[in-house]
Formats: sequence, C-alpha cells, structure tokens
Amino acid sequence: MLRVAVVGSGPSGCYTAQSLVQQDSEVRVDVLDRLPCPYGLVRYGVAPDHEKIKSLQNTLRTILEHDRVRFLGGVQAGPGGVPVARLRELYHAVVYCVGAATDRRLGIPGEDLPGSWSATRFVSWYSAHPDAADDGFLRDARSAVVIGVGNVAVDVTRMLARGLAELSPTDMPQAALATLAASRVTEIHMVGRRGPSQARFTTKELRELGTLPDTGVAVDPAELAMDPGYRDPSGLPAPQRRNVEVLRGWAEAPPEDAPRRIRPRFFLRPVELLADRGHVGAVRFERTAPDGSGGVTGTGRFEDIEAQLVLRSVGYRGVPLEGLPFDAATGTVPNLSGRVLRAGVVTPGEYVAGWIKRGPAGVIGTNRPCAKETAASLLEDAPALVTRTVPGDPLPALRAEGVDPVEWAGWQSIEQAEAELGVSLGRGVVKLPDWPSLLNAARP
Repeated sequence: MLRVAVVGSGPSGCYTAQSLVQQDSEVRVDVLDRLPCPYGLVRYGVAPDHEKIKSLQNTLRTILEHDRVRFLGGVQAGPGGVPVARLRELYHAVVYCVGAATDRRLGIPGEDLPGSWSATRFVSWYSAHPDAADDGFLRDARSAVVIGVGNVAVDVTRMLARGLAELSPTDMPQAALATLAASRVTEIHMVGRRGPSQARFTTKELRELGTLPDTGVAVDPAELAMDPGYRDPSGLPAPQRRNVEVLRGWAEAPPEDAPRRIRPRFFLRPVELLADRGHVGAVRFERTAPDGSGGVTGTGRFEDIEAQLVLRSVGYRGVPLEGLPFDAATGTVPNLSGRVLRAGVVTPGEYVAGWIKRGPAGVIGTNRPCAKETAASLLEDAPALVTRTVPGDPLPALRAEGVDPVEWAGWQSIEQAEAELGVSLGRGVVKLPDWPSLLNAARP
C-alpha cells in the first residue's frame, strides 16, 4: 500500500489526489490543509457572486469523499506544524500543492501607505478567510484605484460597485456584506500599464461590469486608440478581440448618469502613491506608449488620480516552505515533471503540483494536466518508494505529536453551521469568518 500526503486541498491538491487513486488501486492519499476548510482558492479566491465557478466545489468534494482519500484540515506543514522531514517519515511520498501565497509588489514609493492594500488581502476579507480581518479598507474612501487589468482586478472592482441587494444572496460573511453595502465609493478606476488588447481579463468578467445596477462604465476613446490592436482588431486572437469590442461599445455609448462609475484606464504605469495627511490620497501614473515590440515605454508625462483606497492586483508569487528548495527568481520549487530537485538532483519521494510547481499562470482547469503529470511521475517512482517502512496509518502518530486534524465530519459540521447562520440572517449559506467560529463548529 502506497501512502501519499498531498499538502494543499485546492484544485491542484484535489486533482493530484484524484489522479493518484484513479491510476493506482493500491494508493491511499491524505490531503492535508492548514485551514479547517477544503478547496483553497475556490472557497477563498473566487468572487462570492460567481456561483457557477464556486460550484466547482462539488467536483472537489467528490474527490475528497473517495474511499481512499482522506481530508485532514488544520494541519500546518512546516514551521509551527509538522516539519517537512517528519512528513517524509510518515508517508512514502509527499506532494506539495501550496500555491502562490503572496502578491507581487509594485516596488514604488508610498506602496505601504495606509489605504494601500494587496487585492488578495481584500479578497480574503470578503471571502471570509480566517486569517483576514477588516482593516478598514473602505473607511472614508470615496474614490478607489485598482492597479491591474486581470480577472482579480475585475472582481474587486465589481465588489466595490455591488450593492446590498446583489451581495445578500451570496455566502459573503455578514460583516463584510454590511461594510460593502455602506460603502461611499463612487469612482473606481481600474488601471493597466499596457493597452486594452493586452489586458488579462476575460470577456465574460469584463462584460459584467456593464450590467451592474446604478453603475456606469466610462472609457476614454482617445486612450483606447493608442493601442494598434484597438484600431485594427482583425489580427488579434479571439479573446482579445472580444475584449476590444466590449470596450469599444462603452467608448461609443453616451455617458450614463449613475451614482457609481467604473473607469477602465490604459497606458498608465504607477510610479508613486501620494500621501494625504498620512493616508494614501492619490496615485501618480506615468503615461506609457506602445514600443512596437509588445511592451510599453514611458513618455515622461504624468497624471495623478485621487484615491483613498488603492488595491494592487499585479499577480501572485510563491513563497519558500522551510525544508524545500526554492527558486526565488521564479517563485517556484525546482522540479522535473513534478519531482523536486535539490541542486539539480531528484529528491526521492518529494513532489510538487500547481502554482508552486509552474508559477501562478493559467485558470483552474490548468491544474488538472499539471497534477496528472506529477501523479504519473510519483507512480512511476512507486516501486522504489514503497520499500521504505512507514506507519500503517499516519494519523495516530500525528495525534501523538499534538496535531488534532479536522476530518471530513468536522468540515461537514462547519457546512451545517454556515447553513444555520444563513437561515438566522434571512440569507442563504453565510461563511464563518474566523478561526474560533470555524473550530467551534468543527468540534461541537
């Protein structure tokens, strides 16, 4: 019997577990997660109003309910928890699916001013991540700048423009719902340093901005026209061409008289966050222009955009896990088809999948072939791995060392508590937002 630990219960971890049990009837998989709840970014990163994408949880649930897969939540791998070396003693193989846990930084003056936040931190708050807190994101904010033009940037822009009626049916925690519903933000600028034909958002997400009640979208036609791909979209790939068409429609439409306004902006590169009485008050941008090679160059012309809230959405980055090698340049663990490399040499029994393997790129479905490749490497190595003696069941050993995992029944208790909370508030399911409430629900 091959015993495997998968660290991380997001899509890459679940798909790895699925590939292993589908390809080998003699493998048992424990899926460990630092949090008491499974599903990773599907639970804590997908916008609460995107029910179709969130329904992927049903697929991941089926994987975690497989009779040879076991969910063990509340188990920290590494410092403060189970050391990497100890996991290797308890399992024949360990697959790390720990994602990219931090944000890229802008690296500009004023980035850490009060009122400037990573978009991930904001998303974690309204998604009820137990490590998140209400840091006063919206306090005294009237104008917001979202730096970035990917889907996360679109998500946070949309959340800032949503009202109580649209957010109440979601599973957003009650405190975040109340705060967003009371928001006084009326201007939201979503800003990219390149042109509309190079933006990373998908057309479906972009179109949604134009359907929000009491919200208009204003686009500057002159700014869009700086992009050669906008002037002649015939040579663009279909997704980019559709984005351009949506933006063109907004640019050509008469201005709307609405209480809130979203302003997609392009060819602006942030150079400094400006303070106003110790708090962010504006963002200074340099106007850029196409350089003819797919990039942009600065023009030496600047524009300040007022903002009491700045959300930085310029990408994720992996972080080192003590006990594993790490390539700081790529933010990944060095690997060969998922096999961990130490000084260029394969380490038997250690594997990676997902963003920590390949970097933060692709959509949720991209994790499936990535996980399948890692699982194939592991199973190819299995004859050598099973020669090492490990406990018949690692769980008693973990408990003996003070680890008290939240098993699947505990997660089901959390789900029940969230359903009951929603009923009490006259809503649907409402997420529990903090560690005490989650752990109390898991261990009633």
